[in-house]
Amino acid sequence: MLAVLINCALILAGSALGMLLKDKLPQRFLTVLMQAMGLCVVSIGISSAIGTKDTLCVVVCLVVGTLIGEGIDIEARLDRWGEGLRRRFEGENATGSSTFTQGFVTASVLFCVGAMAIVGGIEAGIHKDYSILVSKSVIDGVTAISLTAALGIGVAFSALPILVYEGAITLLAGAAVGILQEAVITEMSAVGGCIIIGIGLNMLQLRREPLKVGNLLPSIFLPLGYLPLANWIGAVIP
Repeated sequence: MLAVLINCALILAGSALGMLLKDKLPQRFLTVLMQAMGLCVVSIGISSAIGTKDTLCVVVCLVVGTLIGEGIDIEARLDRWGEGLRRRFEGENATGSSTFTQGFVTASVLFCVGAMAIVGGIEAGIHKDYSILVSKSVIDGVTAISLTAALGIGVAFSALPILVYEGAITLLAGAAVGILQEAVITEMSAVGGCIIIGIGLNMLQLRREPLKVGNLLPSIFLPLGYLPLANWIGAVIP
């Protein structure tokens, strides 16, 4: 839970700084900071991905998981969920005058909806590896500065849903440690690392069309089925 608390603290700190620097911080500073964070995210993803002991598992899980995610279109569903939240809080014909609510909802959706929160929570719960969530915390803190400068103090209150959402993922993953085999945990981390690389590439804006990282999320859980199946086939077919 330490990394989750750090995430909340940096959102609050970023919001406070955003109130102080309102209308004073050049956009180019925020842009270069986000690019630097993107490079850090890519390096974290690579370090997790190369930990695999079964490259075929990572490839198969990513291919099958992406097909599942694309079929369900998780990315679009997440976008619709976020838009639904905005309409629920602001009303169908909102003009944007309620900046407190707009800031709260916008920041909550932005900070909660994403692969980094899920993968980071799993890594923190299973391995006690906080690097992904801490990196996300820094990114969220920087983002909170610009959001607060534009939308006001409502952004700071997004720390509450972050605490509940990421905290729940981390605690559930920690509870699963005694159930999951070490090999499964290793490959889940490796698949998650590949997804983290995709997040970093999106942050660096190296592609005209951003990767639909949300559609890759089912891949993280497929080693749970792949490894037992691969072991069974290996036993049946020597």
